[in-house]
Amino acid sequence: MPTSLQDKKKRLITILKTFDRLAVALSGGVDSALLLAEAHAALGPSVIAVTARSPIHPDTDIDDAAMIAANLGVPHLIIDSGEMGRADFLANTPERCYICKKAVFGHLLALIREKGFQHLAHGANVDDRGDYRPGMRAARELGVAAPLMDAGLTKDDIRRMAKDRRLFVWDKPAMACLATRFPYGTRIDADKVEQVRHAEQVLAAAGFVGCRVRHHGDLARIEVPLDQLPRLVTEPLRRCIVEPLRKIGFLHVSVDLEGYVSGSMNRVLEQD
Repeated sequence: MPTSLQDKKKRLITILKTFDRLAVALSGGVDSALLLAEAHAALGPSVIAVTARSPIHPDTDIDDAAMIAANLGVPHLIIDSGEMGRADFLANTPERCYICKKAVFGHLLALIREKGFQHLAHGANVDDRGDYRPGMRAARELGVAAPLMDAGLTKDDIRRMAKDRRLFVWDKPAMACLATRFPYGTRIDADKVEQVRHAEQVLAAAGFVGCRVRHHGDLARIEVPLDQLPRLVTEPLRRCIVEPLRKIGFLHVSVDLEGYVSGSMNRVLEQD
């Protein structure tokens, strides 16, 4: 596996050039944005972007995806993912991500094959191996390629490359889907998803970056990066957060003293 960033870049180009035509699953985040940019540089007009639109993803991600594709001059297709109509997804078992990705990638593959493309790639990277990610298994089963991972690129590598390419999302915080805000076994529904979406919009409007609002029934558990924690509990901002979240429907508003932790909802699985 290449170790220097330059070697990883060369490896990525070699991988991408093995495809005659390639569709990139473009989420609006930095990983898939860089993958699309590198694929377009390597393959030119033999690349398209495809995006799955869903209530569990912020609308801004769709806007960002559209802008990324437009800036690169890459054709862009958008479809509705439909997982909110699936009972097995809404049941929110530990296989939720697998169920979702299997369905979404299946829809994307059907779409691109109608357009004459056989190969789909997504923006998984080396760091994605470090957490419980059953969606990765779904991608492998369906033959969805992961060129960034195969080239040995980490998240830091990707941000550096994206900055060099002047992609406007190079420093965009990672944003997992809103379904990750619910403890396993808690049924997901559209109203709860909207509660989380609005709550996180309140925090974003107050200037918090990379925050999460975990949904525990009547209780909202806020996670923010540790360096932002003192500001969150300082007046008058504290009150300006609590009051809107109460209006959204949370009877209790708490702050996690550990701060933001990626995949914190997966800890329950470690106890099995």
